[in-house]
Amino acid sequence: MKKNKNIYIETYGCQMNFSDSEIVASILTENGYDLTTEISRADIIFVNTCSIREHAEERVRKRLQFFKSLRKKSPGLIIGLLGCMADRTKTALMEEEQLLDLVAGPDAYRHLPQLLGQVGSGQKAIDTILSADETYADITPVRYDSNGISSFISIMRGCENYCSYCVVPSTRGQERSRSAMTIVNETRDLSEKGFREVTLLGQNVNSYCWEEDGEKITFTGLLEKVAAVSPLMRIRFATSHPKDMPDELLHTIARFPNLCKSIHLPVQSGSNHMLGLMNRKYTREVYLDRIRAIREIIPGCALSTDIIAGFCDETEADHQETLSLMEAVGYDAAFMFRYSERPQTLAADTLKDNVPDAVKERRLKEIIDLQQKLSLARNLEVVGKTVGVLIEGRSKRSENQFFGRTSTNKVVVFNKGNSLPGEYVNVMVTGATSATLLGQVVDLKE
Repeated sequence: MKKNKNIYIETYGCQMNFSDSEIVASILTENGYDLTTEISRADIIFVNTCSIREHAEERVRKRLQFFKSLRKKSPGLIIGLLGCMADRTKTALMEEEQLLDLVAGPDAYRHLPQLLGQVGSGQKAIDTILSADETYADITPVRYDSNGISSFISIMRGCENYCSYCVVPSTRGQERSRSAMTIVNETRDLSEKGFREVTLLGQNVNSYCWEEDGEKITFTGLLEKVAAVSPLMRIRFATSHPKDMPDELLHTIARFPNLCKSIHLPVQSGSNHMLGLMNRKYTREVYLDRIRAIREIIPGCALSTDIIAGFCDETEADHQETLSLMEAVGYDAAFMFRYSERPQTLAADTLKDNVPDAVKERRLKEIIDLQQKLSLARNLEVVGKTVGVLIEGRSKRSENQFFGRTSTNKVVVFNKGNSLPGEYVNVMVTGATSATLLGQVVDLKE
């Protein structure tokens, strides 16, 4: 009997990429391939890539060099590159460096069985053509690397915001939404399988729009439909754009207990000068107005953001405006990066990456140091309060402790009781660091 070939998938970058890897896993298993989590058993290695940060690309290149070295022990090993790096780097990685046998862009995953067939017949295989309508809506992802509690659902693909620093419009194509019915059905399927949390994914989920049976469904409408699937299923979403955050959406989040009270709202900079160069399509004042609305409509809502240090032409005054905005908002958490120029972006074509590396590093450190203080302050506000926690698993530091998350996306570590992962417990918070809450399970009936 002929043995199925084993596929090993390694994923880099954002949650969207992990969701895409689950789609790839579904397509391949339905076409006679097996998945493995052990690289030593792999006949085929796929690396699902991200181009948003230079560091991510550097890590991928190092891994590809390592995978190439594995061919000495396994001469028939096939190495493929998936995702955002595919089109831009295919020539260098496949022809010049001889690292790859196959390259497939984000809209070519349905063609992977045929591409692998080409490689099997001794050819190199490439498909990086972007699609105007591919959403993979009919594919049920294989949750091959899941904890069985939390999962992702991609609700749309592509982006048309054209932020000047961002490569996504050129690597993932134009924006298109997925059928609301398929999203609701996928949520229901996850609920029936025991999952208790799902994150709806898109480059800008707020611009989701689908017309079905004469009904126009916006992101607000979609949230209502998904939240109604089960009161036990927590719903998160990422990522939002500040220019598309209506009060109607905020009132919906406030109304449904299982819509998590946590919003990731990337700001990138607190300076109008920088926001203009970044083509973010909002001002500092507009952003702060949305923060005010969130605070008023959803009391206690946690806020996180993305911040770029050292973008083109950033002055010290611009940097200070970012710090002042951070203090004004009081973020619970942030993803913070130094700017790295990405090919195929408006900034690379029209602006100069002219802030010295040493200045970028110093400004980034100041941003990180401030955010750690803000995160600690926000977490200390919770000490002494009782919070609902979804148990995700055992703490990495102790076999006697569980960890889980609150609706506001705060990690809580607490002693094991009689509950199990996937269950909700009430935890009295007894301490906090900038990253974690510490507590003990309490019975509210007592």
